[in-house]
Amino acid sequence: MSKMVEIRWHGRGGQGAKTASLLLADVAFSSGMYVQGFPEYGPERMGAPITAYNRIGNEPIRVHSNIYEPNFVVVVDETLIKAIEVEKGLKEGGAIIVNSERTPEELRAELRGYTGRLYTCNARKISEECLGKYFPNTPMLGAVVKVSELIPEAEFIKNMEESFKHKFSTKPQVLEGNMCALKRSMDEVEG
Repeated sequence: MSKMVEIRWHGRGGQGAKTASLLLADVAFSSGMYVQGFPEYGPERMGAPITAYNRIGNEPIRVHSNIYEPNFVVVVDETLIKAIEVEKGLKEGGAIIVNSERTPEELRAELRGYTGRLYTCNARKISEECLGKYFPNTPMLGAVVKVSELIPEAEFIKNMEESFKHKFSTKPQVLEGNMCALKRSMDEVEG
């Protein structure tokens, strides 16, 4: 039986939602899965809302469209909850993961009657403490892997470390900070 998981990312230009979706596709591919990772842009400018997508499955993926009924929704910028119906089309049994210092219970009222699974991850705190700056994409990547259980955690951490070693070969402190952010978000996601 084929199993495909679809993820929709909501963020703002410059927050790394596109990068996180592409990193997730890369690490899932390294884990032997079939993948798609792609963005959808409106006006391409810093701070403008963007949407990115992932399809991850155990068989070749033949669908090539945006994702309208995701299994998971990742909200990298909490302010988008009021501007966009992030819960729209979410499959039953799916989940929303929001970058917020608030608890899921505190956010629920803003999700227009959504009663499904809701998680929060304080990506600001984690990234500032681990990286010294606000880069929410890495903590949100860890949170979505934890909640979705797409990839076994140890395998995900190993594959991400390999990816980061290549990407940040001349900046070992950035490697350490990103690994810290990934691990902490997986431990601290609340739901």
